[in-house]
Amino acid sequence: MSSGAMYAAHFGLKQRPFTLLPDPEFLFWSPQHRRAYSVLEIGILSRAPITLVTGEIGSGKTTLLRQLLNRMEEELTVGLISNATGGRGELIRWALNAFGIEVPEDHADYVDLYQALVDFMVHEYAEGRRIILIIDEAQNLSAESLEELRMLTNVNSNKDELFQLILVGQPELHDLVLQPQLRQLAQRVAASFHLGAMNEAGVRDYIRHRLRIAGGDGEEITADAVHRIFDSTDGIPRLINQLCDLSMMYAWTDDEEFVSAETVDAVLEDGVFFGAQLLGGAQKEKQA
Repeated sequence: MSSGAMYAAHFGLKQRPFTLLPDPEFLFWSPQHRRAYSVLEIGILSRAPITLVTGEIGSGKTTLLRQLLNRMEEELTVGLISNATGGRGELIRWALNAFGIEVPEDHADYVDLYQALVDFMVHEYAEGRRIILIIDEAQNLSAESLEELRMLTNVNSNKDELFQLILVGQPELHDLVLQPQLRQLAQRVAASFHLGAMNEAGVRDYIRHRLRIAGGDGEEITADAVHRIFDSTDGIPRLINQLCDLSMMYAWTDDEEFVSAETVDAVLEDGVFFGAQLLGGAQKEKQA
């Protein structure tokens, strides 16, 4: 039996409540996440050329995308790209691959690649389907790649958009889109939202929600411990999961009935919660 399973049993839980793997069963809708999801839905329904969602690492952006993909309607043809890199023409190859289109030979030039994607868009439109390309971690794209995508949003039929783009990434994506050379792309962003961190009440509700889904009563982590967790994670879901998981493991090894503030302090003092060091570095950068 793994340590995770053992500490879950110690607290009377059926499974570990705090893991880093996305799990639809544990999906928690904070007000921020609801708004971000609404922006994504509105962007799709309104046929917005480009929809932009940003957020810090671990804020729940990818979880939102998974939920969106699960709810996509049949008349939508969706492609997903994560962590795309490369120079001119490479992003077009990524897009062709995302839609399951046979990619032309390596010696095919940019025009061939671009035309292959446009032909696919026209074919899908003739079949009554709209195309949506979702790019996760889009802050890694170059300005040149973003301009290539902008050109694809210009392909239309009469008043209908054939191609919609959803860009999701870290906060620097917003700054990238606002660069002078990308003014035309920025003008096509019809909906934008920044997914911020949760406040303390949101963190409390998030922790209780995950504990209850795992089979607990939501009180396995005390109010004082929740306060300490909020202070130590800045309300970022991924860091909350890490610190809660470690704290429950510590409480189990000490045969404690609950996770107390003292338990969380022990985790922090031992330096096993690496997220605290990441946040410390980020705060120093902001102060510099």
